[in-house]
Parts: sequence; structure tokens; C-alpha cells
Amino acid sequence: MRPIPVNEPLLADRELEYVVECVRTGWVSSAGAFITKFEQEWADYCGRKYGVAVCNGTAALQAACAALKLEPGDEVIIPTFTIISCALAIVYAGAVPVVVDSDPLTWTMDVKQLAAKVTPKTKAIMAVHIYGHPVDMDPLLNVADRYGLAVIEDAAEAHGAQYLTGRETDKPGWKRAGSFGKMSCFSFYANKLITTGEGGMVLTDDLNLADKVRSLGNLCFGPVQRFRHEELGHNFRMTNVQAALGLAQIERIDEIIERKRSVAEEYTRGFQGLPSLQLPAEESWARSVYWMYGIVLSDDTEMNAVHLASELLRRGIETRPFFLGMHEQPVLKRLGLFPGVACPVAERLHRKGLYLPSGLGLTKAQLWKVVAAVRDALSK
Repeated sequence: MRPIPVNEPLLADRELEYVVECVRTGWVSSAGAFITKFEQEWADYCGRKYGVAVCNGTAALQAACAALKLEPGDEVIIPTFTIISCALAIVYAGAVPVVVDSDPLTWTMDVKQLAAKVTPKTKAIMAVHIYGHPVDMDPLLNVADRYGLAVIEDAAEAHGAQYLTGRETDKPGWKRAGSFGKMSCFSFYANKLITTGEGGMVLTDDLNLADKVRSLGNLCFGPVQRFRHEELGHNFRMTNVQAALGLAQIERIDEIIERKRSVAEEYTRGFQGLPSLQLPAEESWARSVYWMYGIVLSDDTEMNAVHLASELLRRGIETRPFFLGMHEQPVLKRLGLFPGVACPVAERLHRKGLYLPSGLGLTKAQLWKVVAAVRDALSK
């Protein structure tokens, strides 16, 4: 019997209708009405002026970093606990990633450590929302403002998540992930809340940056003489078919978020009373979308995440390990990065954490089978 998968997308009739329209009209490549509409509607939803669709979330980060015109030796601060796409975008831009450890409660960047990481070479901060929970953005933006740093927001895992900004003022307000910094980046991979199969987007309020990102992702064709190139670009284009899929899901984003939050609430009820587990937190200043439901084993539990994953797979449950910190990545260490760096919180999260089936297609029966399997595995 096939194990319960970590994620399955939930596609509906509207997606099929829009994709069929692409095929019927022949607009299946990197031009078409769905691309333009998808870019604008996602930008509008996130409170941004401009959207530039690209082929995946990694390309979005790479284009955003390239648009900042980083110089060799420039530094960009990132959380160590993230996907390698964040680091490689910086390395490909010729700059140097500098890592910050995780907040032990939210698993996002520990913003209290940020200021100490800033040097005269620092040019930007990459804020990465983790597993659907936002970074604490106000103190991060305060550091960026104090030192004149650009902010790239990686909201790949936080479609529709919200952050309470200005809570130290008399006019606090909720803002969506994707609305912060110079640029924000999204992934629309198949396991995301909005999916285009593969796909991504860069959002910004700066028309010049939007034009720059669009040019970089379209081979830097010349504006007058198309095949005269002043810069080297990339082919990061999204297809009209992909945009059609994404546009259909924007129409039901509220329903998608509600479903994700419902799954998390059900899991949390199911795991109540298990002292051996740390469950996902939701700070009072955050509205998480629980992209993935992670659990972390307590230190007094002899079992580690690899052992628990093996036990769950034996019981018909797929899982995924937590990120290995950038400071422990062999390929980055071979580049001479992060000598002597230790990030104990992120190291513990990797060794003790994993996430459970969390997709939109997860049924209640499957969810409670997962709960029973976790409880059974931890009782042995």
C-alpha cells in the first residue's frame, strides 16, 4: 500500500478550464494573458505594485539578488535554517552569505542576533519565513534601516501568511507576507499553497527593479535591438499554462489557507499531552499558514528524526527531514564559507525535527492515522 504522502496538490475544475483554454488558443509558452493577470493579481493580493513571474522560486531569489548588483565580497545575511536556494542565489551573484541561528520557538531567523552580524561589507538581509510562519519583521527592518541594507523577503513557504507590523506604535496593522522589503520572492512548486507545478515570482514596488528582474529573466534582450545584449541574463520565464494553474488557485486562496490552518489545528489536538514533542508555534504577531506541520523531538528522547522517520515509514507515513543548516552544508564549506560557525538551535532542529503529511489533499482519516502512528512510534 502506498504511504500517506507528505504533500499532494488539490486541483479543481477551474484549473482544468484555464489550462484547456491555453491549449485551445495555442498560448502555451511564455506569453499570454494568464501570465500578465497572474502577476498582477498575486501582486495585488500581497499588497505590491509589480509582479514578475519566473520558472521557480530559486530563480526568483537568483534574479532578486542579481538585481541588487552585488559586488564580490559583499555580504548578505540569511538564516542558516533554510533551503540552499537562498545561499546559492547569493553565491551566484558573487556575494557572501552570512548566517544567523534560528529562533527556538518559531524556527525562523533569530532577529536578536542580526545587528551583531552586520559589517561594513553587509549589503542586504534575506528574511525567510519558515514552514508558513513569518519572521519577526519589524526588528529586522529596523536593523536594515539603521545600516542602510536592502531586504529581500523569501515568502516561498508563506503564501497568505500575515504579520502584525507596528505593534509598538499606536497604529499596528496586519500585512501579508510578500509585502516587505525591496523585493519579495515566492515559489509555486507543487507542494506550495498556490502551485503552478514549477514556478515562482518576484514582487516589488519599484518599477526599475521590476524591469531589471524581468530583463534578467528574459536573457537581457535589448529594448531596441532585440539580439543586442549589454548584460548576461537567464531564461527564467514562466509559461502561460503554469500561470493559468496559479490564477485559478488565487480565486480560492482563502479556502486554501483555511484548510491548511484546519489541518494544523487537528494535528495539534491529536498531539496534546505528548511532552516528547515540540509542536509548531504561532506568535501573537503572526498568522501562520502552516505550509508544513513540523514536530521536534525533545532532548530527553533518545530517538532522533531519522529514527522516527524510519518508524513512521514502516507504519505507512511519509515524512521529510528539517533543513540542514547552511553552515553545515558540505558544498558551501568546500567554498570556504562559515569557518568555525556554530548555530546550536538550527543544528538541534535538523537532528530532532521532521515534518508530517500536510498537503491540501490530506483527508481527516489520513491525518488521524498519522497521529496514531506518531504516538505509537514514540511509545516504543
